[in-house]
Amino acid sequence: MYFNIAFIIFGLMLLVKGGDFLIDGSVSIAKRAKLSPLIIGLTVVGFGTSMPELFVSAQAAMSGSPAISIGNVAGSNIANIAFIIGLTALIHPIPTKRDMMRIDMPFMLLCMILLMLAALQETIERWMGICMFAALIIYITWEIQHTRKMQLLSKQHAAAAEALHNATKGPKPKQFIDTLPDTTDEEEDKPIMPLWKAILFVLLALAAMVLGANLLVEGATSMAMALGKSFGVEQTQMERIIGLTIVAVGTSLPELFASAIAARKGQTDMAVGNIIGSCIFNILCVIGVSSIITPITNAWEPFYIDYIIQFSAGLLLWFFLSTKNLLQRWEGATLLTLYAIYIGYTIINN
Repeated sequence: MYFNIAFIIFGLMLLVKGGDFLIDGSVSIAKRAKLSPLIIGLTVVGFGTSMPELFVSAQAAMSGSPAISIGNVAGSNIANIAFIIGLTALIHPIPTKRDMMRIDMPFMLLCMILLMLAALQETIERWMGICMFAALIIYITWEIQHTRKMQLLSKQHAAAAEALHNATKGPKPKQFIDTLPDTTDEEEDKPIMPLWKAILFVLLALAAMVLGANLLVEGATSMAMALGKSFGVEQTQMERIIGLTIVAVGTSLPELFASAIAARKGQTDMAVGNIIGSCIFNILCVIGVSSIITPITNAWEPFYIDYIIQFSAGLLLWFFLSTKNLLQRWEGATLLTLYAIYIGYTIINN
């Protein structure tokens, strides 16, 4: 029991400190690479924090249980959207940006639809997995190119606004001011860590967060099994409950701490970008790689409710973010409530 408590405490410490290192390193990389925090959240942070899902699903596929990948991905995506985004919004309301609503959110929902269409065939074949992984590479490449193009346009608008201001000695036109980066003097004066140090921070943070999540899940699972035995709960029933709660949320803990810490530090772009990127990565990479290792059979019947809830949660998040361009605290509370209902329904019906 004492070892389990130690695992839980040490795991939490690794997650918290790893989250700090991950956000600090990622922000520095974003500045060095001239990329926005949203893009770093969608790629480095979002994909990096999904490593537990990838490891679990790849191991399951190699062990002859590829269907576990579906449950892992669908459960993690629901937790990402309803639980993590909901909790993050309670910490700090999350503003949204036009590009995210026009491009990234629709692409995430499209990935969910493609997963359902593939699962409807009952078997997700290797060629489908290859197409998913190729789509991920294309998406990342396009995102980086699009961001750099927008930054170039922003610089050109800023230069035009400055030239007009110098010529007229009047106020800068509002349409140009709106395109300028949203930075403060404090942010500009803050020193940026060297690139090698920022990359090291990110790698160490990801490793610490994966290890911390594993320790926390192992400690919590052992404690839950012991408590279940002492209260006379059957082992199979306890294992099912643990799988639906501790393990499902446990593989999403890196996303949770990365988003919560990003929100606390005011990096709301990175907080929501992390979740969107994680959901995209879970489908295109985790399912893609798992089905490449071995085709995923029986992919529809056991999971169709989870597919529907996953897509519905994504639509609801899109709707919330579209209103007032902000995810408010009460909307975050609504998402958390829906997640609690989903967990309760799943436990009762299993």
